[in-house]
Amino acid sequence: MPWDDRAGMRTLVRITHLEMCSPAQLRPATRVPADLILLRASIPSPELCRYLYTSVGGDWYWRERLPWTYQQWLTWLSRPEVETWVALASGTPAGYFELEAKLDDSVELTYFGLLPGFAGRGLGGYLLTQAVERSWRVQPRVQRVTVHTCTLDHAAALPNYLARGFRVFKEEEQLVDLPEQPPGPWPGAERPR
Repeated sequence: MPWDDRAGMRTLVRITHLEMCSPAQLRPATRVPADLILLRASIPSPELCRYLYTSVGGDWYWRERLPWTYQQWLTWLSRPEVETWVALASGTPAGYFELEAKLDDSVELTYFGLLPGFAGRGLGGYLLTQAVERSWRVQPRVQRVTVHTCTLDHAAALPNYLARGFRVFKEEEQLVDLPEQPPGPWPGAERPR
């Protein structure tokens, strides 16, 4: 499909790939938020995971999974290599992370983030610490934990990964065609900016 300047914008995006090669490299967040619990969503639930994906990523151009059908979500979530963990603040979903165990004895932190109303409250460091600790226990011989972020993500994402002990192993730039506005949590939803 040809590029239409009226439909959006072409943006240069820097993608940063990070890794941690030993549990000893983790620098845990010292603050433990009050009334925050972390639960594994052990039953595959496309409704829950699509809600988390769009709620967290809607402001950051997370678009890869938006066209997924219910069956595609269910197939992905039913894989034993995939784990979804939900952070609840006073019983309300505040954020989540998704892990995928790989055949090469690595674990990828495929998605991580907070819902917009919970950003800036000091929860991100704690949640990332929990995600990394769980990553090292996903399978018996984990040798490496990876994550990637980009310039379209929340400004605190890369500093949080670096503060927890991840190191950059690759950076790349891509021209990406984007709509004028991020997709938001659902069509027509507009949050105050």
